[in-house]
Amino acid sequence: MTEPREGNGRVTEPTAPLRIGNFSGFYGDRFDALHEMLAGGELDVLTGDYLAELTMLILGRDRLKDPTAGYARTFLRQLEGCLGLAHERGVRIVTNAGGLNPAGLADAIRNLAERLGIPTRVAHVEGDDLTAAHPGSLAAHAYLGGFGIAACLREGADIVVTGRVTDAALVTGPAAAHFGWQPGEYDRLAGAVVAGHVLECGAQATGGNYAFFRDADVRRPGFPLAEIHADGTGVITKHPGTGGLVDVGTVTAQLLYETAGARYAGPDVTARLDTVRLTQDGPDRVRIEGVRGEAPPPTLKVGRNRLGGFRNEVVFVLTGLDIEAKAALVQAQLTDALAKSPPGEVRWDLVRTDRPDADTEETASALLRLVVRDPDQEAVGRALSGAAIELALASYPGFHVLAPPGKGAPYGVFEDVYVPHGAVDHVAVLYDGRRIPVSPAHDTLVLHDVAEPPLPEAPTPGPTRRAPLGRVAGARSGDKGGNANVGVWVRTEDAWRWLVHELTVDRFRDLLPESRPLPVVRHVLPNLRALNFTVEGILGEGVAAQHRFDPQAKGLGEWLRSRHLDIPEALL
Repeated sequence: MTEPREGNGRVTEPTAPLRIGNFSGFYGDRFDALHEMLAGGELDVLTGDYLAELTMLILGRDRLKDPTAGYARTFLRQLEGCLGLAHERGVRIVTNAGGLNPAGLADAIRNLAERLGIPTRVAHVEGDDLTAAHPGSLAAHAYLGGFGIAACLREGADIVVTGRVTDAALVTGPAAAHFGWQPGEYDRLAGAVVAGHVLECGAQATGGNYAFFRDADVRRPGFPLAEIHADGTGVITKHPGTGGLVDVGTVTAQLLYETAGARYAGPDVTARLDTVRLTQDGPDRVRIEGVRGEAPPPTLKVGRNRLGGFRNEVVFVLTGLDIEAKAALVQAQLTDALAKSPPGEVRWDLVRTDRPDADTEETASALLRLVVRDPDQEAVGRALSGAAIELALASYPGFHVLAPPGKGAPYGVFEDVYVPHGAVDHVAVLYDGRRIPVSPAHDTLVLHDVAEPPLPEAPTPGPTRRAPLGRVAGARSGDKGGNANVGVWVRTEDAWRWLVHELTVDRFRDLLPESRPLPVVRHVLPNLRALNFTVEGILGEGVAAQHRFDPQAKGLGEWLRSRHLDIPEALL
């Protein structure tokens, strides 16, 4: 990643695009992806995203046991077999695998490089850790932007390790370093944010978890890369010969993932998702252009993880006849057994997976799930397990459980809090020990919802057929704290004219009854032919609290696509 300069030292704008790839979308992603991306084609920078809300809790618990822990150890094992190849090919690596201990991971990489005899300049970014300022937190970390990463790269780092930065910062930082972008170049930064958001979840941009997965061979999708240009425009693609696909649909799906309204806010810029234009630029190439940016909001998001207490669960299997009566019996028995010291929270869910006159025992069975929570481990541990097991010969006919209840496990709670930009000491720590402070944003803009754009004319009424929404629409859903988002998009203008008038908030609630008592907000994104719904509170206190059986709302969009409604025959 060279930086052409004029005689006065000013960074010029290279004409060739910067090629940034991704090799990890989460802690536990495909181990071989780092080598696949390095060996598979030309790259300037490789990024690895390891952090999620739940990951920070896991790393926080690791650090309680070992103060030198707190980073993604998988990355070190991946790097051991790839560091020489990265050095040989001149590819820089930027990763947030530092988690809660970026300095510790940076030192571990230096030790690895020295042992392997590979000259490697390792820098790291710090300042995100605000745990000390939030008593009672296991981990509290601000989401930093990309300019700390940019400072490390401008000073010659080969590997940059961060803690909690925004996922898109792994792309905006290298782009800012390469092209000489400065704070305030909002349109360029916003273009890189959009590209970074597409890359951050790895193979989700190349056919993984894709609604229309039957459009291509997605058994082993390749990982994505972005060709970023000096003006902030870019192309999403993948290495030649790798599996999966890159088309407007896969990129749209990832753009909608874990976002909400038209304004996608970050510490460096607020990207306007309603300005994004996507066009197919050839096989497995999607061009991103038109992105506009605004000043970032005046505060930084801080992800605060704390221990919420202890939880336990047991799943009773109810087979054959009288399912509801069997459920009522065991529920009454356990309620009586726990009456002396009931857990603080008790939740029962009966899942009717059974079928009448089934030809297998499994399809003749329903599942009754009991989840209990309490600050006291004993209240959800031995008390529950003893009461449940004692019913083994004294309850409904056919009594058995999927697994015996354990002693109760700790669960976490994730909360968003916000602090001024100046509350963090954002610092780039270079390979030679120098420390470069990164200034907070000077210009900020308070976030407001964008007014709903004018809607296209509704289609002329015609013959309809009862069919699943997914026959004409794709969807992708995910979590942000206790909220879930469901992005829905279509692939033609005729389908868009129908969808935007048909899938109102009221119709969404009709199709997903679980959302009816909750606030639901609809955002309209005409350029993407997409609607993005936010369902507030459906995930309780976040993924670590395991509030519902799908705690990250991964399947919520597919549930919506499976629901039937009257669809114009012309679209089917």
